[in-house]
Amino acid sequence: MPRKTNRLAAEQSPYLRQHAHNPVDWYPWGPEALDRARREDRPILLSIGYSACHWCHVMERESFEDEAIAALMNDGFVNIKVDREERPDLDAIYMNTVQMLTGSGGWPLTVFLSPDGKPFYGGTYYPPEDRYGRPGFPRVLEAVRRAYATKPEELARTTEQLLDGLTKLSRFEARSDALVRETVTGAAEKLFEARDATHGGLGDAPKFPNVPAFGLWLRHWSATGHKDMREAFEQTLDGMARGGMYDQLGGGFHRYSVDAHWLVPHFEKMLYDNAQLAPLYLDGFRATGKPLYARIARETLDYLRGRMRHPGGGFYSTEDADTEGEEGLTYLWRLEEIENLLGEEAGPLVARYYQVDEAGNFAEPGQTERKSILHVKLSFEELARLFGTPPAEVERIVSEGRGRLLTARDQRPQPGRDEKILTSWNGLAIRAFVFGARVLDDPSYLECAVDAAAFLDENLRDEEGGLLRTFKDGVGRYPAYLDDYVCFAAASLDLFEATGDSRHADRARHLADVLRSEFLDPEAGGFFFTSRNHEELIDRPKIAFDSSLPSGNAVATEVFLRLGHLLDDESMRATAERTLGLFGNLLERQPFGLAYLLGILDDYLRGPRDVVVVGDRDDPRTGALVRAACSVYAPGLSVFTFDGRDSGAPLPAIARGKAHPHETPSAYYCASFTCSPPVTEPRALLELLAPSSEPTG
Repeated sequence: MPRKTNRLAAEQSPYLRQHAHNPVDWYPWGPEALDRARREDRPILLSIGYSACHWCHVMERESFEDEAIAALMNDGFVNIKVDREERPDLDAIYMNTVQMLTGSGGWPLTVFLSPDGKPFYGGTYYPPEDRYGRPGFPRVLEAVRRAYATKPEELARTTEQLLDGLTKLSRFEARSDALVRETVTGAAEKLFEARDATHGGLGDAPKFPNVPAFGLWLRHWSATGHKDMREAFEQTLDGMARGGMYDQLGGGFHRYSVDAHWLVPHFEKMLYDNAQLAPLYLDGFRATGKPLYARIARETLDYLRGRMRHPGGGFYSTEDADTEGEEGLTYLWRLEEIENLLGEEAGPLVARYYQVDEAGNFAEPGQTERKSILHVKLSFEELARLFGTPPAEVERIVSEGRGRLLTARDQRPQPGRDEKILTSWNGLAIRAFVFGARVLDDPSYLECAVDAAAFLDENLRDEEGGLLRTFKDGVGRYPAYLDDYVCFAAASLDLFEATGDSRHADRARHLADVLRSEFLDPEAGGFFFTSRNHEELIDRPKIAFDSSLPSGNAVATEVFLRLGHLLDDESMRATAERTLGLFGNLLERQPFGLAYLLGILDDYLRGPRDVVVVGDRDDPRTGALVRAACSVYAPGLSVFTFDGRDSGAPLPAIARGKAHPHETPSAYYCASFTCSPPVTEPRALLELLAPSSEPTG
C-alpha cells in the first residue's frame, strides 16, 4: 500500500522531502500557508532544520511521525517546515527571536507565530514527553494553543518586545577610531586568553572549528613574533587533525567535537566547514612547513572533489550525521573487524595507530555495544618502538591498512547526502580549491574551481542575470542573499588572480555593483542580508557576526577593498571603509563573533601588497616565481601573473606598465605605494617577501 504523502513531497529540498510522509499536514513557507493562517486565524507552527541535523531526525521520529502528536499539530496550527539552508533569511530572523526568548538556540528550531508571521513563543528540540529537563511537545502544543485563544494581549506584548529586539540587532554604533592596530592586537589576545591550553581550540565542550579566530592567532604571530600565539594555533590544528573530528580514513572534517579534546564528533560533514578548514591548514603549512598540514588540506580537498562534487562541477551541501537512523554508524569500528580484515601482522598495529581496542570509546545513547572512533595519538616512530618495526615499515603498513579499511567502509551503508548546491557555500569551496592549487602546486584543483564557477554561472542565475540561492534536480530557486553574492565575488577575485582571465574580474565587478544597488544601506552603511526586492518579512536583518560562515558584511568589506585596489576605484574603497567603521565598536568589544572582519581590518591596516609575475604562463621559470610567492605565509598578499595573452585584464595601478612580455620571467613586489626592481630568481623573490623586507625604488 503506497505511503500517504503531504505537500513536502513536491519540494526540492532533501530535508523537506524527509518529512513528506509524516502525518503532519506540512506546508512549505509560502502564500498558501500564510493565507490559510490569516483566513482561519490560526497560529503558525514553524519548524526549521536541515538534512544533516541529528536532533532534527530525532524529533521527526519521535514527534512528527507520531499520529497522536501530528493530530494535535494539525488541529491547532498551520504547520510550516523550512530548510534553513534554502531560507537563511527566515532562519536568521526566527533564530534571533528564540535566542531572545530562551537565551540559546539551535536546530531543530521550533517557533510559534501569529498569522502575520510575528513570533510569540519558541524553542528548539522538544521530546515527545517531559525529559532532559524539557517539556514534552504535546504539553507545549496544548499550552500554546490555549494561550493563543485566551491571552492575546499578553502574547501581543511579547511579540512587540521581540520585534523591538530584532530592530535593535541591526543598529550599530559606528566608530572609525577603532580601526587601528590595537583593535586587532587586543582581539587576538582576548581570543588567546580564552583558548583551551590543554587541547587547543576555544573554550570547553562542545568544540567548534572557529576558523577565523584561529587564523587571528597566526596573523598576530606573523605581525609580532608572539610565539605563544603560533603554538596555540599549531596545538589546535594538531588536535583537530589527529582527533575523531577528522575522518582519518576518508578525509574531511565532521561538524564539531562534542567533547573538549576533539575525539567524539557530531558526525555530519558540511561543505562550508571543509571549505574553510582546508585553507586554514594550507596557511598552517605555509607558516610552519609541517607536512601534516599539507596532507590534511590535500585530503580534505580530495574528499570534497571525490564525494561532494556534482558531475557538472558544483559542490553538494552536506552528508548526514546518521546512517540508517544510527549516528556515526558508517565511521565506527570494532577491534575484531580490523584484525579480521588486516590479518595478524597488520591488524594489531593499525588498530593501535587508530586507538581501537576492546573497550571502545563511543556508544549511542541506550546502546550497550561500544565501538571506536578512529583517532591518532602515536607517531610512526613511537609505534615502531612499540612493535619493534622500522618506522618506514610502520608507515607502509598503516598506509596500506588505511586504504583497505576505507575500501571496506565504502561497502557499508553510507550517510545520506544533501545534493543541494548553494551559491555561498560553493563560493567558499572555489576559494579553497584555488588556494590549494596555488599552495600545493596542483593544477587539477584550479580546474575544479573554474568548473564550479562555470556551474554557478550556468545554473544559478535568474532571467536578469542575478544570482539564485540554490540548485537541485536541474532547477535553480530563490533569490540569492548577501552571503551568496559576496562569497562568489570573492571567489571570482581569487580565480582572476590565479588565471589572469578577465572574465572573473568582470564577474566580481558586476556582483559588487549589484551589492551596492540592492543590499547596501545608503544611510547607515553596511549591507542587509536580503535585497531591497526581497519578499517582505517582519525584519530585514543586517548581520555583523560570523556564524558557521563568515559574516556577509565581513566578506563584502574584503571584496570592496580588493576591487577598490584592483580597479583604483575610490568609491569602492570608501564603501569598504564605511562598513569597517560601522562595526568598529563591535570589533573592539566583541571580537569572538567578528574574527573574520578583524582579519580584514588587519589586511586594511597592513595595506595592499602584490606580487606581479610577468612572463609566459607555460614557461617553467614563470611557474617557479609564482610557486615561490604562494609558498609564503603573508596575509593579504595578492599574486598576479600576466603575459602578452592577458589582454584587457585589470592590474593594480601601482603595477601598471610592468605587465609587458619580458625576455626572462620577472617578478615585482609592490607595497607601501612602491614596487621593487624586478627579480628573476625565486630565492630573490622570497627574500623580498621576508617579514622584515620592504620594497624600495
